[in-house]
Amino acid sequence: MKSGHKTKKILFADDHQIVREGLIRLIGRETDLEIVSEAENGREAVRLAAERAPDLVILDLRMPVMDGATAAKEILAGNPDAKILLLTSFATAAEVKLALESGVLGAVVKDSPSETIIKAIRATLRGERFVSPEIAAIITEQKLAPPLSERQKDILRLVAKGFNNDEIASRIGITRHGVKAHLAIVFERIGASSRTEAASLAISAGII
Repeated sequence: MKSGHKTKKILFADDHQIVREGLIRLIGRETDLEIVSEAENGREAVRLAAERAPDLVILDLRMPVMDGATAAKEILAGNPDAKILLLTSFATAAEVKLALESGVLGAVVKDSPSETIIKAIRATLRGERFVSPEIAAIITEQKLAPPLSERQKDILRLVAKGFNNDEIASRIGITRHGVKAHLAIVFERIGASSRTEAASLAISAGII
């Protein structure tokens, strides 16, 4: 550590131990950075962030018990000045947009070059916004995609309430195949891979 420079304490949450070990090795090369706390899920990260008050919280976006975006919201609710960076292998535009709007400073993909991840960490510690090119492209593609129609939003609302395709078709007066066709468009436009994920993302992003 350079003289006069305080080591920055980092909390890292990821449900995969091998990923945590990899980042610990990467951070270990830096003389002024140190991972002092590890969490396996978002709920544990929220607790440790409150207890340890780290300089930086790095969250995997998709974790069991509580996802990274929700954990970030809770951490920021308790400490609005918390610096949070998302490290993820996959994310939809809606997930990243929601996290960034909640106060997360940055987002970077896990398979980024080591220097990019360190750059993201240092930028976030300075309070600067950092979004890796891959994630920025996802957000841009989402902005360019046509918005959902009112019918598609109606279908999503019914999906969120637990109705199946036949029930939705009966309620809005179209065929079951029509419902499936609309859902296929919805999946593509919001980056979802299932009915449950589509409804969850739409609610989180304020689409429905």
